[in-house]
Amino acid sequence: MASQVIEVSDEELLQASLANPDIFSVLIDRYQEAFFRAAYSVVRQKEETEDILQEAFTSIYLNGGKFKKQEHASFKSWGYRIVINAAISHYRKLKRTYERSAPLDPEIYENLAGSEDLAKDSETRMFAEELLKELPDDLRRIVEAHYLDGKPYKTIAADEHLPLSTLKMRLFRAKKILKQFI
Repeated sequence: MASQVIEVSDEELLQASLANPDIFSVLIDRYQEAFFRAAYSVVRQKEETEDILQEAFTSIYLNGGKFKKQEHASFKSWGYRIVINAAISHYRKLKRTYERSAPLDPEIYENLAGSEDLAKDSETRMFAEELLKELPDDLRRIVEAHYLDGKPYKTIAADEHLPLSTLKMRLFRAKKILKQFI
């Protein structure tokens, strides 16, 4: 019996599994490792990849009736496409979640408790303003907006018409320049 199942094509197994869901486990066994590698190459996180695989295999099973073998389009290529699409969608969702909850810089954590005192301290503010004059205008605006005015990244990015990742990189560059003068 086991040797008969191995000789059955993926497409035949998929069709048979629509009537008998237990048969679908053979397809899972055949492709789990390969599909895992494909999804992992996108998200690079084991737990997330496992979620993607579960979602992809569920989608493959639920849409199995729609699959039609065509020239140059096998079950394997169809399955990979579903896995990769699920991984990309999942990655985008993770990226949006991360951008909404981006961690603060360690320097900010250190100054967080006394940030109101720092802003009120005129001497410190004058020193900061002198340092900011050393920055190009585009970097100076975002540093002032974030560190002196307390605006969140998303607001500054919208005001400056920049992607969030570009804003973060510019803040990093500005801090690097400022460290040269301290």
